[in-house]
Amino acid sequence: MQPKTSAVGRKRNAFIEAARRAQIIQAATETVAQVGYAQASLSRIAQHARISKSVISYHFAGKDELLEQVVTQIFDEGWALIEPRLATARTEAERLRVHIEVELEYWESNRTRFLAMASIVDGHRTSDGKPRFADKWEETVTVVEDLLRKGQENGEFRDFDPRVVAVTVRQGIEGALDQWARNPDLDLKAYTAELITLFELAIRK
Repeated sequence: MQPKTSAVGRKRNAFIEAARRAQIIQAATETVAQVGYAQASLSRIAQHARISKSVISYHFAGKDELLEQVVTQIFDEGWALIEPRLATARTEAERLRVHIEVELEYWESNRTRFLAMASIVDGHRTSDGKPRFADKWEETVTVVEDLLRKGQENGEFRDFDPRVVAVTVRQGIEGALDQWARNPDLDLKAYTAELITLFELAIRK
């Protein structure tokens, strides 16, 4: 019977640790959204979570690891919403529309996460000063670039440089979010509709 009891105990401990990590990640997200990347110290995050700093240090090696986990989790959650919608789209034009629409819908419903993510991505650097999350930005561009190229190959879209347009789409989305971050009253749905129309007119034959 002892091994069974030990197994139950291990599962309980694993559950408790996972819950604590989730609590810390949520506290870090809310803290960064409120005070920004530079001001979000581990002490401040611990205070927000109503735990000691040592509890954070037990679960995370430091601020860098914690905030990297925040961004990774947010990106993963957003992609989990976008990916299945892309899979059900029937044309590349529809996939482009879905990509823009669902991403902006996700952020509109998760303003705190967006503010935290944007601040961390903008402020977090590697030891040699390069943006830490440049690879994730590149991944989002590549998704759009690939669907644009497929749309050209199947005759949906006119001839253009897929890379240039993909980067422009990415910057259009980020521009919308930047305006919304500055002005919470911005009608993001209307902005999204205009953005989609703009790109549809720009790439169609």
